[in-house]
Amino acid sequence: MSQQFPPPGQPQPGYGYPPPPPKKSNAGKIVGFSCLGIVGVVVLLGVIGAVLGGESSDKTAKESTPPAAAASAPAKASESKPSSAEPEKKAAVDVAAKKAEFNKSVIAQGDDYTSVSVTVTNNSGKPINVNPLYFAITDTNGTKHTAELGADEDQIATVELAPGENVTGAITGKGKFTAKTVTYTDGLIGKAVRADVS
Repeated sequence: MSQQFPPPGQPQPGYGYPPPPPKKSNAGKIVGFSCLGIVGVVVLLGVIGAVLGGESSDKTAKESTPPAAAASAPAKASESKPSSAEPEKKAAVDVAAKKAEFNKSVIAQGDDYTSVSVTVTNNSGKPINVNPLYFAITDTNGTKHTAELGADEDQIATVELAPGENVTGAITGKGKFTAKTVTYTDGLIGKAVRADVS
């Protein structure tokens, strides 16, 4: 008896069609992109930390100057100055602060606030931004108070100061305290300028 083969394209008896190939999963792609996102966030935090840490290390380096070198520096500076006094170079941003009465606004909750009148002057060659959120008040105990938005009627305006312009307004902290200094930072990671409260 001769063996008969089925026509082409027909399965052989007893065998059926071959199983379909397994479907590829996207789990690998999802895990890969998730890991990439985590690495990106860690790198971003590292860069921000380096920028902020670099500023504080510069301050530490300046503060840790040996006393002998610090004492001799003013003597050398006075010797090197010519007899005709050169005009002193102004700081890029000047901040002046003085005590002020709290002028309660309609959204202030109670009278438990402390205000300081602040004047910011732009002596640089480029515009700077002023915003109440860019200020902090440090009291005589060393406690830092963030600005309370809208508590004082005379709150400093949110403006962009062109070179040579200035703005005056109140910075208000929560609670009753004696203000010692006010710190202004141009933007969130800009250079901080501190002024004593007179």
